[in-house]
Amino acid sequence: MRHGLLNGSGTADPPVLRDLPRHSHPARHSHPAGHGDGTVITSTVLSAVLSNVPSTVLVGVSPVFVTGFSAFAVAFIVLIVLTLRFTFQRAAENRRSWLAEQNDLDTAGAPRTRAGARMRGDRSAMTALVLSGGGTRGATQVGMLQVLAEAGVVPDRIYGTSVGAVNGAAFAADPTVRGVDRLTTIWRGITGEEVYPQRRGHGPWRFLQQRESMHSNAGLRRIIEAGIDFERLEDAAVPLEVVATSIVDGRERWLTSGPAVEAVLASAAIPSIFPPVDIDGDRLIDGAVVDNVPLTRAIDAGATRIIVLLCGPPTFTPPAAKRPVEAMFNALLIAVHARFAREMARLPPGVEVVVCSGGTGQTRDYTDFSETEALIAAGRREATEVFRRCGLLSDATVVPAAGSGTPAHSEPRDDS
Repeated sequence: MRHGLLNGSGTADPPVLRDLPRHSHPARHSHPAGHGDGTVITSTVLSAVLSNVPSTVLVGVSPVFVTGFSAFAVAFIVLIVLTLRFTFQRAAENRRSWLAEQNDLDTAGAPRTRAGARMRGDRSAMTALVLSGGGTRGATQVGMLQVLAEAGVVPDRIYGTSVGAVNGAAFAADPTVRGVDRLTTIWRGITGEEVYPQRRGHGPWRFLQQRESMHSNAGLRRIIEAGIDFERLEDAAVPLEVVATSIVDGRERWLTSGPAVEAVLASAAIPSIFPPVDIDGDRLIDGAVVDNVPLTRAIDAGATRIIVLLCGPPTFTPPAAKRPVEAMFNALLIAVHARFAREMARLPPGVEVVVCSGGTGQTRDYTDFSETEALIAAGRREATEVFRRCGLLSDATVVPAAGSGTPAHSEPRDDS
């Protein structure tokens, strides 16, 4: 058995470290359960390293020195591990904070709203665009969007209901003059037969048949697809949210992510006219049933200036009903308009609301698109006057297009 190396004097050198019994190895110690787990690991690593050191290197090394060196090495490795752990944690926190600024995540990393596009400007001064429902009178919003695009006004977020969701999605896809021109072209080509295809035997009695809707939504789907170039809501150039109504539990359903066409189609699914749209196990119809002008949604998101594009007067004055069905229809419209009136009366301090009413006319039939050109011109002229009065436009920014229009309506909030 070898106990050491002979030195020059013929005496044996002290035993090398690797020949010591395993229980006396200076770098291995037991620890109470639950304490020093990291030190045990690093001590094991250190023992493996020292066992591979050539014996000639350790000849004559003092046990005290070895013990001190082992303790230093263990402390050094533990320090490195803690430093790396701290660095990775800080990196993760920084990444989460950055994502929160880009994608509006909450502090836990969960998305509050899916908006894959950039957020513009400081959240303390956020501009939101709200577009209401209104059927064929949605053409007035097209003229209003023309004015915004020509003035270079791009909102931080867009909220839409029903036809406002259709127009809002198109503007969210491309909030430029080119994008609005495309939307204008689409509206000018729409016919009642395209949106509301007639079937054989079509007539008012179809409302009494056992079916979900009077019309297929295939034509409306094609119009929506022609107006947007993104597949999912979170991919819009401007963050977009649309509202629908659940016929499962009657609740308000906000759609902020997922297939864009399906979401807009659900928001515009007029009850009894178009079939409900199934999304995530829920059956959804027109968002105007629960929130025709989603003003509160924009306020809750932190908007300080809200541009509202209506398709008709902000208040509803019902005509005298001559038939029970007319009285029922008047009651529905009163309920739809009442929420917006209440919300306008309860604006929080620091919030300015600019309203374009969309005129005072009434649509003769829900399938009638014959007034599209006149409605676009009226919306353009009203928006020009309202936005100029509120400081969104200069006197030379926009030249109104020819056409008949209605007086402007604006309700900015004065906090002074």
